[in-house]
Amino acid sequence: MDAAEKCLFNRLMMQHTMIVSFDQPIPDSDLDAYLKDVENLMTGSGHVRTFSARRHIRVAGDDHAPVFVATAVVQLGLADLAALNAAFAMPETFELIGRWQARHPYKVVWVNHEPLG
Repeated sequence: MDAAEKCLFNRLMMQHTMIVSFDQPIPDSDLDAYLKDVENLMTGSGHVRTFSARRHIRVAGDDHAPVFVATAVVQLGLADLAALNAAFAMPETFELIGRWQARHPYKVVWVNHEPLG
């Protein structure tokens, strides 16, 4: 994809960015498995164009976070709101959330936005 196509592609997309915070420390192998499960589900859904996830980089100020400290950030790139709604309406999405909540309870906040930059 050349620069012009990439620019057009990005303008036609919306981003769904999730900040995930597990209630208790989670083993690295479990966090990797969680992120891989989310990636496989979302990219396999046919609704998600791009997926990226990263671990939170802990800093001293995290001890004073007013809401919670992130464990990871996940970002989905989608064509539009209909694609986002479809991805989160799949029964498999509810199953994944329930399965991981039972193993390692967590909270999520999210923002839906145009691509940054």
